[in-house]
Amino acid sequence: MTDSATGGDDGAVRAFIGSFTSAGGRGITVAAVDRETGALTVLGTTDTVPDPSFLALGHGPGPGGGALYAVSETEPGAAAALDITGDVPQPLGGIRPVDGDGPTHLALAGGHLLTANYNSGSVSVLPVLADGSLGPVASVSRHEGSGPHADRQRGPHAHQVLPDPSGNWVLSVDLGTDSVRICALDTTTGALRPHGETALRPGTGPRHLAFHPAGGHAYVLNELEPTVTTCRWNAAAGVLEPVGETAVLSAPPAEGDEPATYPSEVVVSHDGRFLWTANRGDDTISVLALDATGEQATLVTTVDCGGHWPRDLALDPAGRRLYAANERSGDVSWFDIDPETGIPRRAGSLAAPAVSCVIFG
Repeated sequence: MTDSATGGDDGAVRAFIGSFTSAGGRGITVAAVDRETGALTVLGTTDTVPDPSFLALGHGPGPGGGALYAVSETEPGAAAALDITGDVPQPLGGIRPVDGDGPTHLALAGGHLLTANYNSGSVSVLPVLADGSLGPVASVSRHEGSGPHADRQRGPHAHQVLPDPSGNWVLSVDLGTDSVRICALDTTTGALRPHGETALRPGTGPRHLAFHPAGGHAYVLNELEPTVTTCRWNAAAGVLEPVGETAVLSAPPAEGDEPATYPSEVVVSHDGRFLWTANRGDDTISVLALDATGEQATLVTTVDCGGHWPRDLALDPAGRRLYAANERSGDVSWFDIDPETGIPRRAGSLAAPAVSCVIFG
């Protein structure tokens, strides 16, 4: 089923919003973004991909340069490519199995699409063909290990996969093993060659990471403890080194207590001065200040996320606004960012049932 509506100006920035169809979501929503106010206006929706919980956008010439990609967070898991020439995304080829269960994240690298498969603890690689569609799985890299959390870390749970800023490495964040794996991608065969693995503090449950714009640091957001682990990143050697940990809440849970908050996403400002996290349960956005080196993060404050259970947090292309995808309240809220303090101020919202992510293009 598809539907569409008119709105927005030609060439305007658009937002692509993913949601869980199994929970009443619309699938993929395309919205125009008002450049002055940040307001979202729905242009069209499609539910052709089941549970498209995370999206990625191709940029520039070459395979996938003008296409939208989605995981299908199902068992078995799948991924899809969509043509976004119009306001309603149209399938590019068929939905492809990823040979893994519960894919939660995806990224483009070296002419391939990579998916992080949470339930099976693996990363799959699919070639992107000349028309932007996906070929069959070229390789699957299976993680190994576990962590001390009895319910959540009995085995590996790859939660995110992304290329580093240099484009030479692929990093995968594993919640189940408290580690980040570094691989090299063979762009000819699609094989992932293991290069190293960085251990983080046991039981923290790393979920996502974001790089500093200068490229020398990465910030790993932990889900099982509300903290951010700051790491140095050596792109020449492909080495990630933890150097510090910062709480994202002013009053974290006492030792031994189950956390009431499960952070979901981390975002770094374009100028490298601020870092924000979305915190499910506490239903806040944390504001952290980064020092000039990018190595020291300091919690400034938290603000209300504008809804309930913020599953994703995204910065608009201009770096002026944050958008929170509040899954359980079913809305995307947007915030104007104070350029001096980094503190977001809520400016509006769009209804989006069972929303899971927001990206821009």
